[in-house]
Amino acid sequence: MTNRLEALEDWAAGLLGQLEPASRNKLARSVGQALRRSQQQRIIAQQNPDGSEYAPRKQRNLRGKQGRVKRKVKMFQKLRTATFLKVKADGSTIRVGFTGRIARIARVHQFGLKDRAERDAPDTRYEQRELLGFTDTDLGLIRDALLTHLIDQ
Repeated sequence: MTNRLEALEDWAAGLLGQLEPASRNKLARSVGQALRRSQQQRIIAQQNPDGSEYAPRKQRNLRGKQGRVKRKVKMFQKLRTATFLKVKADGSTIRVGFTGRIARIARVHQFGLKDRAERDAPDTRYEQRELLGFTDTDLGLIRDALLTHLIDQ
């Protein structure tokens, strides 16, 4: 995947160098927003960038729980919103990711690290669930957005 991303970067470098800075910023913003939408759709579908499903949640002992128990809620419902999944774009870079406390939670799931579910809870190893990553569709989306922007110029 990184080879294809580097090839796309090499191909686009010459074309991007010819754009005015304002036009490059506008293109970066639109590509960043399209990438965020793509990542959100993948998170809604509960899929890793390679197309495999997320590892399921661990079963919890809810015998002592009072009231209604939600069992079929999808993971990362709030993380995928624009409030938490931020796009930062300028003329030379596009970043789509999480910030603050949410970034820590996302990193634990992205790489399958250990963390505590609550303050005094024991450390738990989380399954790897790649929230962010490039798919072949994303690379095509970037290429198409660049070509469309150049044609409209």
